[in-house]
Amino acid sequence: MDINIPEVLEEVTRAFERYESALGSNDIATLNELFWANSLTIRYGIGEELYGHDAIAAYRNRRDPADLARTLTRIVITTFGRDFATANCEYRRVRSGQRGRQSQSWVRTPAGWRIVSAHVSMSTAS
Repeated sequence: MDINIPEVLEEVTRAFERYESALGSNDIATLNELFWANSLTIRYGIGEELYGHDAIAAYRNRRDPADLARTLTRIVITTFGRDFATANCEYRRVRSGQRGRQSQSWVRTPAGWRIVSAHVSMSTAS
């Protein structure tokens, strides 16, 4: 299996950056677009376990956007072949200073790169 084929890595990096931009501006439509529209999609959050695209979209519509802006402190994106990738990052929220981690599994679909699984947690490290 080819790891980090340059053009595939670039595609996933652009998709990841698009997600980050949408997250920071609370662009719910783009966030929903970038998650695979399927009942098998999963997002584990800080206080929620969301199963299926519909549950993820509903969560985004009701969450408080007050502390979404964040600075990424470390990013690791790895592609496996041409159709699967992981994106992991550490971040610090701008307003509260809280530190967190995020992991995503991305798959190439006919509609483009989509997140099929995500996990977000807060860090206890300072």
